[in-house]
Amino acid sequence: MTKLSQKILELRDSETLAMAARSRALTAQGFPVINLSLGEPDFPTPLHIQEAAHDAIRDNFTFYTPVAGYSDTRQAVAEKLWRDNQLVFSPEQIVCSTGAKQSIINLLLCILNPGDEVLLPAPYWVSYLSMIEWASGIPVVLPSGVDQSYKVSPEQVEAAITPKTKAFLFSSPCNPTGSVYSAAELEDLARVFRKFPDIIVISDEIYEYINFLPQHDSILHCAGMQERGVLINGLSKGFSMTGWRFGYLAASQEIATACVKLQGQFTSATCSITQRAAIAALTGDLAPTHLMCDAFRRRRDLALAGLLSIPGIRCNRPDGAFYLFPDITHYLGRSFKGQAIQDAGALCDYLLNEAYVALVAGDAFGAPGCLRISYATSEDRIIDAVHRIAKALSVLE
Repeated sequence: MTKLSQKILELRDSETLAMAARSRALTAQGFPVINLSLGEPDFPTPLHIQEAAHDAIRDNFTFYTPVAGYSDTRQAVAEKLWRDNQLVFSPEQIVCSTGAKQSIINLLLCILNPGDEVLLPAPYWVSYLSMIEWASGIPVVLPSGVDQSYKVSPEQVEAAITPKTKAFLFSSPCNPTGSVYSAAELEDLARVFRKFPDIIVISDEIYEYINFLPQHDSILHCAGMQERGVLINGLSKGFSMTGWRFGYLAASQEIATACVKLQGQFTSATCSITQRAAIAALTGDLAPTHLMCDAFRRRRDLALAGLLSIPGIRCNRPDGAFYLFPDITHYLGRSFKGQAIQDAGALCDYLLNEAYVALVAGDAFGAPGCLRISYATSEDRIIDAVHRIAKALSVLE
């Protein structure tokens, strides 16, 4: 009998992927499931990016690339960071990976020693916690609720810092809440970190282009933060390139070199064709991206209005990404046909089995009593899904 490692036995399954798999299974059986569990834009990759990939194949970009990515790919990332974020990074400080997810785990494996603590504002992206633990770190969860618009305060952060604190990891715009930290709020956090110069600030900005505010702000733009900060980004969300698998990290030369060393032993570079497409995405026309953002804004307004019309639902008005994160504690403890619904996971099961709507329980994101709803789907499906949810909740006793 195979004996698996203790680490893999202790590793959690991704709740978002698990719910998506259950949704697909019911769909395959003929049930009319509306899947609002996955964070995946439903738009095609913009045509000019597709054409760049076609050109790359014809031009025989089909061989191994440098581990960190082609030099002109990294140059395109560096130019984008200056153009959009006013951040100066050299190409040598950029590491291209197979998605932003790999960039994050590369980083954590390179900076954490056993017992190092990572401050983790909650709600957090589902994989952060497991990544920190896999890298032998200790996640220190900082909770926030709907009344805070799911954003932690500087006072919370400073109170959680100990001599073992190695890093602070967060996303803005945030998955799963859609919350966006303003420039003033980021400066307030930076003011805390300036008191503790050894803490690495990790800013996951994968939803940068799906931002409903006038501009995107990065904490690395605050005084003193770029020197000790790490920026994570990629193409999946803003360019609808989830399947292309391109993420990148921008960091100090020491951290970037370490990540190249690690990546060289495990995966080497990301796809050569994807890298050529990435140059087109990073340097080309952003009009398709802006159109997607406009569509997501309309969908947010539609989904939020419908959701807030349901008695007992509480939800903030998110300023980015494509998620709503309602507090549904009003419905916990109720029952359906004598079966009690005690937690958000049970409520998700009920909504999937009775309303055929797939959502993800907030427990997976460090926020029991909440649900994550992805509105990365058509307006008709959003209207239908909200109607189904409302009807299913109305019959609970």
